[in-house]
Amino acid sequence: MKKLSKKTRSGFINYGLILVFFLVFQILISTGSITNSLKGQLIPICAYMVMAVSLNIVVGFSGELSLGHAGFMSVGAFTGVIVSTSLMNAVPNTGLRLLLAMVIGALFAAIAGVIVGIPVLRLRGDYLAIVTLAFGEIIKNILNCLYVGYDKAGLHISTKDIASIGMDETGVTIVNGPMGAIGITKISTFLAGVILILIVLFVTQNMMNSRTGRAIMGIRDNRIAAEACGLNVTKYKLIAFVISAAMAGAAGALYALNYSTIVPKKFDFNTSILVLVFVVLGGMGNIRGSLIAAAVLTVLPELLRKFSDYRMLIYAIVLIVIMIATNNEKARAIWNRVFAGLGAKPRKKEADGNG
Repeated sequence: MKKLSKKTRSGFINYGLILVFFLVFQILISTGSITNSLKGQLIPICAYMVMAVSLNIVVGFSGELSLGHAGFMSVGAFTGVIVSTSLMNAVPNTGLRLLLAMVIGALFAAIAGVIVGIPVLRLRGDYLAIVTLAFGEIIKNILNCLYVGYDKAGLHISTKDIASIGMDETGVTIVNGPMGAIGITKISTFLAGVILILIVLFVTQNMMNSRTGRAIMGIRDNRIAAEACGLNVTKYKLIAFVISAAMAGAAGALYALNYSTIVPKKFDFNTSILVLVFVVLGGMGNIRGSLIAAAVLTVLPELLRKFSDYRMLIYAIVLIVIMIATNNEKARAIWNRVFAGLGAKPRKKEADGNG
């Protein structure tokens, strides 16, 4: 029997990690051994895991700094809410409606990725970061001015006020400007979130192990050499950017349909930075690290809520300690000695992006 490659084994470990995560929490839910607060965090954890993996494609594998990833999440979130609400009568099955909402949310986010990516990805470094930051803020302000309603005639959209969209007496307001999407029917499920994570992992890992993925990482490592070999740098960066945006859009739809109300302010600069923190703490180009960092850092504030006076202080200390432990050669040497003393293999820094 042919031995599995290191990358393939690492990919299966990632799938197994998510399945164990799902099974453990399903057992806890069925036995009533989980608090309502933590139970309510499960779908956001899934959404943030997807966000972390998707941003890692741009930051870790492509080597570009994006500070507007929450903008793509917001496009998917509000698109998903509009799709779900407008199809409520036509598609009564909540599972199918959630699937359509995530797919269309991903599609619109991908379109936004193309619109932004074509001019922006010709920039480098700080300039790219500033423009993506501006994009996220522009999207947030557009959503603050967006009014969407639905009646027998279909969707009505305006950027003026709710009265100007011209609905009849049977109309339902879906998006109400700065108040955001209101009256959302919550259809997101933990199972759907886990399936989305597995799909995102499958797409990401297969892409990074393909010719396209090797080209993307080659451009990251040495742009000049890649151009000399005839690679179209903008093309491959755009592929990474658009796929990342589509994943963020699907995560946004999943996230938004877990709440009865969602506001544009939720997807501001702070959310983009939070997702970037997941990527940095988990390790740039490290998919498994992004998954673990997203789960731990989403739950940590809730676990520290009982220490309300010191919660943010403890949270900051944990972030600093993780940064030191994962980015310091001496700290890594100590961990290697600890693993060696326990009879385990010393941990080496992964270079293939799957570990």
